[in-house]
Amino acid sequence: MLNVADLRTLSRQELEDKIVALKKSLFEMISQKETGRIEKPSGIKIARRDIARILTVLSEMKQRKDK
Repeated sequence: MLNVADLRTLSRQELEDKIVALKKSLFEMISQKETGRIEKPSGIKIARRDIARILTVLSEMKQRKDK
């Protein structure tokens, strides 16, 4: 689980890279769940929430930039 305070210190490019990595891992976890090979099903929920946190921080950055 990612900490929002830590996310706010990262650059836009680093955040976008993290989103790509999380989406890839989320896809892999979902496909493992479908085949019945997933070890920690709770990882899907955590990955989704982490993606949402990063998107929120990116949105905040955009709003600050627009002002």
